Amino acid sequence: MDPHSWSLHWDVLLAIGILAAGYFSSQRRWPADARRRAAFDLAVILLLAVYVTPLHTIALHYLLSVHLLQNVVTAEWAPALVVVALAPSLARELERSTAVRVATHPLVALPLWLGTYFVWHVPPIYDAALEQSGWLLHLEHLTYFFAGVLLWWPVVHGRYSDGVKALYLFGAFVLAAPLGLLLALLPRPVYDFYKDAPQLWGLSDIVDQQIAGVTMAVEQAIVFFAVFAYFFMRFLRTEHIAGVFSESSR
Repeated sequence: MDPHSWSLHWDVLLAIGILAAGYFSSQRRWPADARRRAAFDLAVILLLAVYVTPLHTIALHYLLSVHLLQNVVTAEWAPALVVVALAPSLARELERSTAVRVATHPLVALPLWLGTYFVWHVPPIYDAALEQSGWLLHLEHLTYFFAGVLLWWPVVHGRYSDGVKALYLFGAFVLAAPLGLLLALLPRPVYDFYKDAPQLWGLSDIVDQQIAGVTMAVEQAIVFFAVFAYFFMRFLRTEHIAGVFSESSR
């Protein structure tokens, strides 16, 4: 397949269309501000970029590194932006459901996201999804996205202290990091699908895997650490202010 070909698959476009229709229909009752709407627009743009442009073709037929980029967008970036895009009033309405409250609890959401991420990267499962390029691959991407929504929900809409959110993000980074590092350091390719795939841009299968691992590790370090640092600094500032008031009251 030509690596420069675009992918206009009806099922992918339908899924993104349903997501967009659901969001914009919610705006009549639970309107979000301009920044939140911009976050949703960016999420849709990112999803279209990795599922419609030649990146999708390259991911499914040539390079593991590009497929992992697609996974990162699906499991981390797009879900984070969608969760940010939800109006707080809509989030509170959804949290009236016991199932939503349980699923978005940090002790449930984080293990579900980690389990989804690691299970789909087990070589036989990963290879099977790519070889079929059908329902199993769609299931992989859907579970990535919904697990990502659960992951980011406690950070954006959870009624937890800044310290708890910082600890949660630090745990997510530490527990997720080994996968990227493992791919970067292993001396041989672990996925038969990409080992047998045609080379692109002169990249060997092992170099492609190393780039994939480094990209995943660096991306998670930047994203998770940046958000962790934001909440950690807020936590320190709150503790400092509380200490000042405590001293002044003596």
